[in-house]
Amino acid sequence: MKALVYDGVETLGFRDVPDPVCQGEDILIRVEAVGICGSDMHAFLGHDARRPAPLILGHEAAGVIEDGPLAGTRVTVNPLVTCGTCPACQAQRENLCPSREIISMMPREGAFAQYITIPASNLVTVPDTIPLAKAAMAEPLAVSWHAVRLALEALPAQSERRALVIGGGAIGLAASLALKAQGVTDVTIVEPSAARRAYLHSTCGETVQEQASGAYPLVIDAVGYAATRAQASALAAPGGVIAHVGLGEDAGGLDVRRMTLQEITFIGTYTYTAQDFRDTAQAIFQGRLGALDWCDIRPLSDGAQAFQDLRNGQVAEPKILLTPWP
Repeated sequence: MKALVYDGVETLGFRDVPDPVCQGEDILIRVEAVGICGSDMHAFLGHDARRPAPLILGHEAAGVIEDGPLAGTRVTVNPLVTCGTCPACQAQRENLCPSREIISMMPREGAFAQYITIPASNLVTVPDTIPLAKAAMAEPLAVSWHAVRLALEALPAQSERRALVIGGGAIGLAASLALKAQGVTDVTIVEPSAARRAYLHSTCGETVQEQASGAYPLVIDAVGYAATRAQASALAAPGGVIAHVGLGEDAGGLDVRRMTLQEITFIGTYTYTAQDFRDTAQAIFQGRLGALDWCDIRPLSDGAQAFQDLRNGQVAEPKILLTPWP
């Protein structure tokens, strides 16, 4: 099969690789659409020790079951493979499973390829009316859905339902959509890129600003740099909630004194539970997350250029999707 292989820092090669082999409960999926995630970019830049080269990246995928009794079924892929038996899994917090695996990290190759293998339990059937390119958005949308759900559960019931999202990339935009789907209608996105601000406003209908001021009961940091954490801890209202979903850099930024004196709740959020993923997929199918027409779709063979364009800040759209088949 053809695949886009991460060969080293800022180096990707599109070439023939061996077809994946199903093991255990895995089944074979023909990938029809796969998104480029921020974690893929971190690996591409050499910033992710969990993803050493050579490796096939990519975990935001949808496709078609290739063989077996369910052959031909259109599916979106939950890339997080968990044991199902540990205390975290039994508590339906599968994202905290100590033996979790995710495609695009060894030992599971990723979805920048024509085929992947994944357990059947990780699949959600996609209605025939939903394009698979849209279904591939379930994974990044589920990340934000999970963050928003946890933040709203932590927010006091009497708090004003008003939110600030830091970062207008795919996760930030998805957070805004998830907030609205879960009942928060007053949402502002902060995004430094003028081109992306214009796109978010004109194409996505979002309220977006270059800078923010004031106080917000709920703040979503969809970037995760020291500077954005400092911004979040400054703009969170007393008694408010910060949900931190970005993984830009490891340390710095939080004003712990202010957060302590103002009783601001900080929640680290990672991926999603299996139920969050299913709920997000259903929200997509029901149209509750909007048209999802804000993706730049390119062939997988042009994937290396797509990464360079992202690296150079030349992409206005919040998400690039790659299609592995001509």
